[in-house]
Amino acid sequence: MSTENYDFIIVGGGSAGCVLANRLSADPKVKVLVLEAGRPDAKWDVFVHMPAALTFPIGSRFYDWGYRSEPEPFMNRRRIYHARGKILGGSSSINGMIFQRGNPMDYERWAADPGMSGWDYAHCLPYFQRMENCLADPPDGRWRGHDGPLELERGPASNPLFQAFFEAAEQAGYPRTDDVNGYRQEGFAPFDRNVRRGRRLSAARAYLHPVRHRKNLTVQTRAFVSQVLFRGNRAVGVEYSTGRSAPREVYGKEVVLCGGAINTPQLLQLSGVGNAAELRRLGIDVVHDLPGVGENLQDHLEVYIQYACKEPVSMQPHLATWKRPLIGAQWLFLRSGPGATNHFEGGGFVRSNDTVAYPNLMFHFLPIAIRYDGSVPAGGHGYQVHVGPMYADTRGSVKITSTDPRRHPALRFNYLSTENDRREWVEAVRVARKILNQPALDRYNGGEISPGPGVETDEQILDWVAKDAETALHPSCTAKMGVDDMSVVDPGSMRVHGTESLRVVDASVMPYITNGNIYAPVIMTAEKAADLILGNTPLAPIKEPFYRHTTG
Repeated sequence: MSTENYDFIIVGGGSAGCVLANRLSADPKVKVLVLEAGRPDAKWDVFVHMPAALTFPIGSRFYDWGYRSEPEPFMNRRRIYHARGKILGGSSSINGMIFQRGNPMDYERWAADPGMSGWDYAHCLPYFQRMENCLADPPDGRWRGHDGPLELERGPASNPLFQAFFEAAEQAGYPRTDDVNGYRQEGFAPFDRNVRRGRRLSAARAYLHPVRHRKNLTVQTRAFVSQVLFRGNRAVGVEYSTGRSAPREVYGKEVVLCGGAINTPQLLQLSGVGNAAELRRLGIDVVHDLPGVGENLQDHLEVYIQYACKEPVSMQPHLATWKRPLIGAQWLFLRSGPGATNHFEGGGFVRSNDTVAYPNLMFHFLPIAIRYDGSVPAGGHGYQVHVGPMYADTRGSVKITSTDPRRHPALRFNYLSTENDRREWVEAVRVARKILNQPALDRYNGGEISPGPGVETDEQILDWVAKDAETALHPSCTAKMGVDDMSVVDPGSMRVHGTESLRVVDASVMPYITNGNIYAPVIMTAEKAADLILGNTPLAPIKEPFYRHTTG
C-alpha cells in the first residue's frame, strides 16, 4: 500500500488527461500522477504513428478496449462495436486524426442551459486558439491559433477525386468554405488533421511527452483504476492495480477523472456516485445519489456510401499486400507517400433542410472504398463518403451491471429511435447521392456499390442504415455539465455535484455532442478546465463574428 500523496491524481492518460498533465504540472510545486490503464505509445510503434495504419489498432486487443453496445432495438438488435484507445493518448492514438472544432452554434447551445454561460463560443474560442498551431491559416488569422502544441496540417486533397467532389458539391447547391474551423463551417473544404510531418500527433505526443521530464510529474501505464476512495463525500485517492498484482491505494488532494464517456461514468458508479437505487441493487454503498451519471449518452452514427470509379485514380492500388514494405519504407525514411496521410483529407458540412439553424450533416470524402476495419468491397477503384446526422435527438445510457470493474458496462445508444433522427437519416443519404451524381463526377462515376440502386424508398434507406451503419466513435455527454437535476459536473469548477475534491474532464462533460469529430472539443474543454481547476483567471472571451444561416 502506497502512502505517497499527490496534489492531483489524473485517472486516464487519454486526450483530456494528457492536456491536464501538462497544464497542472507546469508549477513545479504541484505533484501530479497520471494513471493510464493502457500500454505506452512507444516511438517505434508503426501502427500508432503511421497515419495510414489507423485500421490496424482498431479491433486489436492490444490497442483497443473493444466495447460493444447492447442489442440496439432500432438496428435489428445489432451490437455496435465501439473502439476506445487502450494506450497512452487514449483514442487520439488510434483515431482518424480529423480535427473539427464543431460549429460555433454548438457552444451557443451549451451556454443556453442554466449555469452554462461561461461555455459560449466567445469563452471557448481563446482556448481553441491556445491549443492550436494552424499551419494553413495566416499568422494574423482572427479565428485560429498559431502557437499551441497541436500542430495542424491541412489535407492536400490533391487527388483528382477530391476536386471533382468539391465541384460536385457546388453543382448540387452547397458552397465551398475557406476553413471549416474558421468563420464559416458550412460548406466544403480540405480538413485540418492531427498529423505533423507525416506522423500522427496524438494528445500524448503534443502535450505529455514534451513534459515527461518534469520531476513533479509521474506517469504510470498499465495501471487499472478500479475505485475512487472516499472519506465521507470527499475523494481522497484511488485504488488501482498493475498486471496481476494486488490492488494498491494512492492518495491525493484532488482526483480528476479523464477516462472518457464510457469509463468515467462506470468508475463513478463503481465508487458509489450515481443513481442510488441502481447502485444499491448491486450492493454498492452510496456516496452520493446522482441520477444523471451514465445518462444522456450521445454519439455519431455514420454510413459509407461507396461508388465504383471508372478511371484508375483512386488509392486502391496502395492496398496491395506486396506494396506494404515499400509504403512503410517511404514513410519510415522520408515521412511521405501513402503511409503519411490519414486519407480523410476533405469533406464538408451542410444543412439537410431549411428548418435547422446550422449544419446537421458532416461528410468525409475518401478517394478509396474501404471500411474502418480495412475491408474493401469486391472490385477495383472506388471512392466514398461517410455521412450521418451530427446532433441527433436520440439519447442512451452507460450502466454497470456488476461490481467487477473489468466487466464492461451496458451501453445503450438507441440509434434511430426518434422520428427526427430517422427523417434526418433519409435526408442524409439523399443529399449524399445528390452530390455524388453531379456532372463533375460523371467521368469517374462507375455506379453506386453501397447501398446500391435497389435502396431507394425512405423505408429501404432506413432498413439499410439499420443493417449497415457504424459508429463514428464519438461517445459523449454521460456526465454532463450543468445545474439541473440530471447534471453531474459543475460548469464553473468541473467538480462532481455532491462531492468534494472529485472532478471530471473528458467527453462525458459535454451537455450536447458537437457537430463534428469530438477530439478538438475535448482538448478545448481540458484546456479551459485546467484554468478552472488551478483557479487561474480564465482567458478573456473573444467575440469574433461567425457565420449564421437565417431562414425566412
